[in-house]
Formats: sequence, structure tokens, C-alpha cells
Amino acid sequence: MAEPFRIRFVPGVTPDKWLRRWEERYPDVPLEASPVDEAEQVAVLHRGAAAMCLVRLPVDRAGLHLIPLYREAPVVVAAKEHPVAAFDEVDVADLADEHLLQDPAAVPEWAALATEVREGTRVPVPAMTAKQAIEVAASGAGVVILPLSVARLHHRKDVVHRPVHGVAESQVGLAWREDDEDPRLEAFIGVVRGRTARSTRGGAEPAPSPGRTRAAAAD
Repeated sequence: MAEPFRIRFVPGVTPDKWLRRWEERYPDVPLEASPVDEAEQVAVLHRGAAAMCLVRLPVDRAGLHLIPLYREAPVVVAAKEHPVAAFDEVDVADLADEHLLQDPAAVPEWAALATEVREGTRVPVPAMTAKQAIEVAASGAGVVILPLSVARLHHRKDVVHRPVHGVAESQVGLAWREDDEDPRLEAFIGVVRGRTARSTRGGAEPAPSPGRTRAAAAD
């Protein structure tokens, strides 16, 4: 029996519709899907822990194929009592005097305007996950700028999130190794891209991975 086809996805990405489509189209071909931290999104591919990963760009594309899928709007997350809660949306310039609870390099548009960066008064913050940064934001210690889906994933009653203009959208893509020739890769690409079951490239049932096929032949 072939090994399950393993998919990983970063926080905020919801692959449910693609997983359902795979199950409907290939009910006899097992697929495993599980979340992975952004810090590990490329590493899981290179070490063979996953065949494909729904990643959040930018990533190091060396040795990888990558298909951009969709973009996400950024939001600022702050404590419920923060002044941004009074607005429907804000501009990044409105956040110039705020303390950012993430690496300024992650939001260069903010860094270019930030008072604490310009005056050299910024206190470095430890590396945190999005969930941890939102927890700190809830205390009123600062703000964090994230993709909308990530803010929704970790939403709390004591924070608000508002669209922020002037910050580039983030992008989600599908990545896999250049040296991987598993035919199930093409089948999953077809599912994600919405090819019909009768299409030339997406219609055939994916075969077991090449490695498993050779092992079966050796038996």
C-alpha cells in the first residue's frame, strides 16, 4: 500500500475545500494534511516530511517549484481599548508612533515611518508566534500587523483587528521540491486549480509514489 500523500499548510490557510475535492475524486488514495509553523514551511519539504506545502510568501525558492494562489489583506491587531478600535480602517502612517510586536523587517512600510525606529528608541522584542504576539497586544504593550486570516485564527475577545492601508498584501502559494516526481503532485495541483475530473491533466487517478512502486516491483 502506498504511503499517504502528505500536505502541510501554514496558519490561516484553510485547505478544506481542496481536501474534500481530493476525497471525492480519489477516495482510494490516502491524503494526510496538517498545519505547520511558518518557520518550518520550507524545511518540511526539504527533509521529506511533506510532499507539498501551502506556504506564505516570501520563501526561499531554491530547489522548489511554487505556484502563487491568492493574496490576503493585512490588518493591525491591538487591544480592545486601543484608539484604532474607534475606526473602521487605518493607514500605516497612523501607526507610526506605535510599538510593533514583531520584526520591523516583516513590515517595511511601517519601519520606514516608525518613530521608534527613526529615533533609535525601539526596544527589541523576542521572536514570537502570531498567537503569542496577539496575546501581548491584548495587554496594550503594542500592536501587530498580520494577514487577515491569521488574525481571525487567533482572535480573542480582548483584541480588535482593523484593515491597514499602505502595507503590502501577503501571498499564499503551493510549493513542492523540484526533484520530486510523485504523480500525485500533479493530481493535487489539478485539484487546487479547479481542473475537472475529465480534464487531461487532472482526470487520471494518481499512482503510488515512484519509491513505493519500485519497492512493490522488487517484492
